[in-house]
Amino acid sequence: MAPVAIVLWVTATGGSIAFGGLLSALYGLASSVAQPVKGRLMDRHGQSAVHLPAALLNSALLAALPLAGPHGGPALATAIVVAAGLTTPPLEAGLRALWPSVLPNPRLRHAALALDTGTQGVLYIVGPLLVAALASAYGPSLALDVTAVLGLVGTAVVAFAPPSRRWCPARPASEDAGRVRRLTSPGLVLLFISLTGVGFAIGGMNVWAIAMAEQHGQDMLSGIIPAAFSTGSLLGGLVYGHRSWASSTTGRLVTAGAVFLAGWLPLLALLGPSAATLAVAVPGALLTVLVACAYQSTDALAPAGRTSEAYAWLILSIGVGQSTGTALAGRLADHALAGAALPAAGAAFALIVLLAARPHLAPAGHIARRGRHRRPLSGRHKAP
Repeated sequence: MAPVAIVLWVTATGGSIAFGGLLSALYGLASSVAQPVKGRLMDRHGQSAVHLPAALLNSALLAALPLAGPHGGPALATAIVVAAGLTTPPLEAGLRALWPSVLPNPRLRHAALALDTGTQGVLYIVGPLLVAALASAYGPSLALDVTAVLGLVGTAVVAFAPPSRRWCPARPASEDAGRVRRLTSPGLVLLFISLTGVGFAIGGMNVWAIAMAEQHGQDMLSGIIPAAFSTGSLLGGLVYGHRSWASSTTGRLVTAGAVFLAGWLPLLALLGPSAATLAVAVPGALLTVLVACAYQSTDALAPAGRTSEAYAWLILSIGVGQSTGTALAGRLADHALAGAALPAAGAAFALIVLLAARPHLAPAGHIARRGRHRRPLSGRHKAP
């Protein structure tokens, strides 16, 4: 909700869509850059100790933006947005780290990860639509306030849930500690670089949707197009998680990258609102496969005791790409063809790097590694 609400607040208060896109990009970039630090803190101190303080600060800053922004001008608004981004709670990395302790069975984890990734699309369906509806009916300031409240309440639900409170990361064996604790293997580095292209495509699409809404005089398009993309992600997650796959995780990752690129190409025909809304559902469906396989590959390649941090670097990669795509799309908002081409450009970059990374990624047989996380047994934290 937050990036869309920020753009709508800027434009409603007299700012340009380019400045709104810049602020939205800065929010996403700040959030992404801080993820590895918060992931490392979770690996050391647990999840609740990181989630709750971050959520309190983030919500307070988002709620303060409509109050302080007009009085302090662009500089103060920028400072508040960056600070809010830096304090976003690392919920996604934390949630992905919980699955091995909640579901020790590798096959169940495969299904859960796919459903997790796909059903997160519900947030991206409801979120932009809710922001657009609130901003249209009551103004973007209320939309920001609702975003702040929901963020705080949602984080509290996660942080106080038993799996999150009890979770402890695994520790590497002493004889391996000095050898395996680095996160710089070629497979991980190339995987993370490729995911910046995926994020770039998403960021470009979000601002392109707002430009489409302005071009056609249909305010709700700014929420409907991202919602259609997320609907595709939800359906893709349901299909992908429903069955077992004989191909390797790496093979599925590359194939999904190729179809993800193909799904963006129809936008180059400068489709109308209805056709464009339907078209974005196709790459949305492949996003779930890409992200789920990326998490599986990360789990295979990351050293024990640093899994949350590795997941956070994955999220950082997507976030950096998304912020870059958002900022560039804001600059190109007046150029219809260029704006429509940005998602395909990001997807093409992702596929090229994935092809280069393929020899360095773990095969499917190595994905299910045991002993990575601790799970509670008889009320105590013991390594399985």
